[in-house]
Amino acid sequence: MTTANDNQVQQQEIDTGKEAVLSAYSKLIEAKNHFKHAAETAGVDLKNDAVEQLLKGKGKAEELGNDASRFMHEKPLATVGIAFAAGFLFSQLMSRK
Repeated sequence: MTTANDNQVQQQEIDTGKEAVLSAYSKLIEAKNHFKHAAETAGVDLKNDAVEQLLKGKGKAEELGNDASRFMHEKPLATVGIAFAAGFLFSQLMSRK
C-alpha cells in the first residue's frame, strides 16, 4: 500500500506542477499581449510626433525659401556679391591641400 500511496502523492505533485506551469504560461501570454499593445501604442505616438516634426520642418523650410527668394528679388547685387564671396572662399579652401 505504501507504493500505491507514493504513486498517488507523486501523481498529485505532477498534476499540481502541470497546473502551475499552465497558469504561468497563461499569464506569460497575457503579459506578452499587454506589452505588444503598449509597444504598438507607443509606436503610434512616436509616428505622430515624427509626422508633426516633419510638417514643422517643412513649413520652416518653405518660409526660409520664401525669405531667400524675396531677398534675391529685392537685392540682386547683394545676392551676386554673396554668391561670389562664398565661391571665392570655397575655391580658396579647396585649393589649399
